[in-house]
Amino acid sequence: MAFEGLSSKLQDTIKKLKGKGKLSEKDIKEAMREVKLALLEADVNYKVVKDFVKNVSEKCLGNGVLESLTPGQQVIKIVNDELTNLMGNAESKLEFSVNGLTVIMLVGLQGAGKTTMGGKLALSLKKKNKKPLLVACDVYRPAAIKQLQVVGKQIDIPVFTMGDKVSPVDIAKASLAFAKDNGNNVVIIDTAGRLHIDENLMEELQNIKSSVQPSEIMLVVDSMTGQDAVNVAESFNSQLDITGVILTKLDGDTRGGAALSIKAMTGKSIKFVGVGEKMNDLEVFYPDRMASRILGMGDVLSLIEKAQQAINEDEAKELGNRMLSQEFNLDDYLAMIQQMKKLGPLNKILEMMPGANKKELQGLDLSKSEKDMGKVEAIIKSMTSSERKHPSMISSSSSRKKRIANGSGTLVQQVNKLLKDFEMAKKMMKQAKGFQKPGKKGLFGKMPF
Repeated sequence: MAFEGLSSKLQDTIKKLKGKGKLSEKDIKEAMREVKLALLEADVNYKVVKDFVKNVSEKCLGNGVLESLTPGQQVIKIVNDELTNLMGNAESKLEFSVNGLTVIMLVGLQGAGKTTMGGKLALSLKKKNKKPLLVACDVYRPAAIKQLQVVGKQIDIPVFTMGDKVSPVDIAKASLAFAKDNGNNVVIIDTAGRLHIDENLMEELQNIKSSVQPSEIMLVVDSMTGQDAVNVAESFNSQLDITGVILTKLDGDTRGGAALSIKAMTGKSIKFVGVGEKMNDLEVFYPDRMASRILGMGDVLSLIEKAQQAINEDEAKELGNRMLSQEFNLDDYLAMIQQMKKLGPLNKILEMMPGANKKELQGLDLSKSEKDMGKVEAIIKSMTSSERKHPSMISSSSSRKKRIANGSGTLVQQVNKLLKDFEMAKKMMKQAKGFQKPGKKGLFGKMPF
């Protein structure tokens, strides 16, 4: 999980402060010492850490926090605001050309994930009704062109290539004419990388930049390289004047140092983060939401957006109506589970919930829950259409249970458990419907709403 160690340590430090009715200057200094160590262990740049701790300390000691009735909460607000400011304060949006073509150059070292990221970005823009074109300008790495073509085919987005015998500058220029002729309004150029920064690489990128005049030059960096990611960002920015950064593998970076250092060290914002291996696993980077996640305050807005993107509104409404009706059956139960799975891995969903403690989440065997969901799907799909609509047919027949268990590769006990869980869910739906009736007293009867 991203920021795992830092998040756990910061939450523990703030928890100690919240437990005190009144704070002293000594309490603040001790807390800031722990915050400093937590940031350094997270591989945050030392200068960034020093400035961050200085700013937080000054605000904690100078804003009436010590005399406040809720000092712990005020400290949380100050830390949250400073973390948000450190990462860029607000979302940094892509710059689109008002008239004509928007050109986005992807640059970075070899192995950073530019080619895959180009596909993810193209898919994201396609969902926003843009018509992207991927351009293969890496003519040096073996199979780089083929890899981009495979990515393009996977997400149904065209790829422009002229082979590996033409110069990248000529390919980039030719792609603009191709895009205009074929109705594409966004060109994403996948450039070559090296294992390290060298003069030839930079000269080529500068030539491409001058020939196509890109609206965006996005640096793709591997967040798991920590301080090296910041050094790479500084080098590329000094020679190309990048417009933003895309951090890959943020889901696998337990430290998070790169995300917390890049903006402060380069002045350029992180615009997107890669949070998984699937083509959909690209998120807009919101500094305020990320700060909230780090401090265990959740990220409800992102969770809502994820649900809106993953779940069809009409289908959700129809399922909701059926869940509250007497018609709710195993087909609906299956649909409910499948909609939950669209939201992504359970650990990522739980991270967005307010109060989520990363240390506590470590002890949860979330993979087991996800496997159980897969078994439930297999069991229901092994039933006949009549059995799904009328589960009572199965409850009273041991032969049906055996057949379903054999067909789904599960045990009869697991079939029984599914039927029991379904009946419990149905009972809860019935109760929920009862609570909706005007004047009905129930679980929420004494509540002010």
